[in-house]
Amino acid sequence: MFRAFLVKWTLKDMLKVNDLKVSIEGNRILNGINLEIKTGEIHALMGHNGSGKSTLAQVLMGHPGYKVEEGTVFFENQNLLELEPDQRANLGLFLSFQYPSEIGGVNISNYLRMLYNKRHNEKLSPVAFRKVLKEKMELLKMSGDLMNRYLNEGFSGGEKKRMEMLQMLVLEPKLAVLDETDSGLDIDALKIVTKAIEYLHKEKSMSVFLITHYSRVLKYLEPDTVHVMKDGQIVKSGGKDLAHQIEEHGYDYILDSNNGF
Repeated sequence: MFRAFLVKWTLKDMLKVNDLKVSIEGNRILNGINLEIKTGEIHALMGHNGSGKSTLAQVLMGHPGYKVEEGTVFFENQNLLELEPDQRANLGLFLSFQYPSEIGGVNISNYLRMLYNKRHNEKLSPVAFRKVLKEKMELLKMSGDLMNRYLNEGFSGGEKKRMEMLQMLVLEPKLAVLDETDSGLDIDALKIVTKAIEYLHKEKSMSVFLITHYSRVLKYLEPDTVHVMKDGQIVKSGGKDLAHQIEEHGYDYILDSNNGF
């Protein structure tokens, strides 16, 4: 009883989105998003293709292709909509892309060291950083040989997803927005990826906003809240059981108020 009371009062708003309306090239995609994520919480966002899930992720990180028409987005009481993408990242916001890009000529080890030094305000040498990186790579079961390659160049889909998680481990963000990180992963890779997420969630109180189509990832990463998006709005929210109901019955059945969900 006391513990539940204490948790209630120690949690604070990490992200607060109010009536967010967004368009691209004159087409409205988000039609009034309302969302609150507190420190250390895990939220999952589900919904049909084209419902606006990835758009929300991109807008949170400041993608210039989207126009915010109305609404507010605050991250730890700072107005995200006034900040550039790099400023948002410096605050502790991280986005794992659905389709990570290959960047030729960018050495992975040098790139990750640059990220680490900027995020932690340090100037680690290449040798010192390799020691930091080794521990994080072991968590993801990644080969050290990858550090001599270019970022994502020639990587398989699973390797790209692990590289995204390695960047997350290096940055240690306050809030990770994960856009279909589980897509295309086999069970073994999925367990490894979710282990990295769970590590930062437990050790660093990282909040998680997970966008996914499938409930299988939620077997390894238990959400506090599951949201369902339809036509650019979050139309239903519930506990972890909501994801299992969706898998069993489908979105349309769950969203039909006559069915009692």
